[in-house]
Amino acid sequence: MQLARFPRVRLGSFPTPLEELGRLRGCLGGPRMFIKRDDLGGLALGGNKLRKLEYALAEALEEKATVVITSGAVQSNHVRLTLAACNRLGLKCEVVLRGDRPNTPSGNLLVDGILGPAKVHFVEGAGLTREELLRRTEAQVAEVAADLRTRGERPYVVPNGCAPIHGALGYAWCVFEIVDQMRQWGITPDAIVTAYGTGSTYLGLLLGSLLFTGGAVRVIGMSVSASRAACEARLRQNFPEVARQLDLGHLALPQEVEVFDAYVGPGYAVPTPQMKEAVVLLARTEGILLDPVYTGKAMAGLLDLVKRGFFRSEENVVFLHTGGIPALFADTQAPEFHTELAF
Repeated sequence: MQLARFPRVRLGSFPTPLEELGRLRGCLGGPRMFIKRDDLGGLALGGNKLRKLEYALAEALEEKATVVITSGAVQSNHVRLTLAACNRLGLKCEVVLRGDRPNTPSGNLLVDGILGPAKVHFVEGAGLTREELLRRTEAQVAEVAADLRTRGERPYVVPNGCAPIHGALGYAWCVFEIVDQMRQWGITPDAIVTAYGTGSTYLGLLLGSLLFTGGAVRVIGMSVSASRAACEARLRQNFPEVARQLDLGHLALPQEVEVFDAYVGPGYAVPTPQMKEAVVLLARTEGILLDPVYTGKAMAGLLDLVKRGFFRSEENVVFLHTGGIPALFADTQAPEFHTELAF
């Protein structure tokens, strides 16, 4: 195993804290619960993309890129962190955002403006399915890259959520961090729970479990967009290729992949009552804020599993906080919490 042979540029403040959720457990009972604070990664309000970008942008620097292109939704956490990381490294960054241009920027888009992309391209989605919009966005990224090449630039494309190999590298090491941190307390993790979006974070956690614990740590994903079948299909497509790139062809994906799709609600980034309940409960028991798109829905899933007795009381369960806090202040999400105001 030669994970360290891949180039890496330091962007985040690692290891991130691991904290016990004692008051939350006091409310629910169930297993001993912890939270891995990747929202405190140290750059532009943090988030899970930092670990991945340390590898993606190291590759961009090796290829002597002069400009980075990336894409995502209008409220993309990935775009925010890619812009911040490029600023740290002195790289220009153009972004392609899928969705309509809002009249007033809020949430992540407001932060994007402060960070200052070289150029923003909007791909409007009126009348398109999500899949069609994703394809049109990819086509726009290719057009932007081609145009930049004609003007003498050397573009490097970071796909939405980063490439699977970069997610695998970043989050395999995250498992190592968690195991090491818990070892200092004389305990070991039994399960890690994470939001499942593009899937590379989950893939990396699974790889880390296999490499550093022999698969003893279960990795449980809470889908925020796709069906369980689609999540598993993507994982079964990407895992063998990542294992090959890492010279770990002997590693096999477990027969059972633990991904739940019952907490998505009507769709990606669409608020649910369970998400709101989870965000408010963690804020009022632990003083920790979750985001409404990823970690709020993932925590809703964890809370439901705990209430249903999915975990044994003697187990140690780690919830991965993947960041995304600016989405709380997006005009599409903030009204969901207006009723919580006490005045």
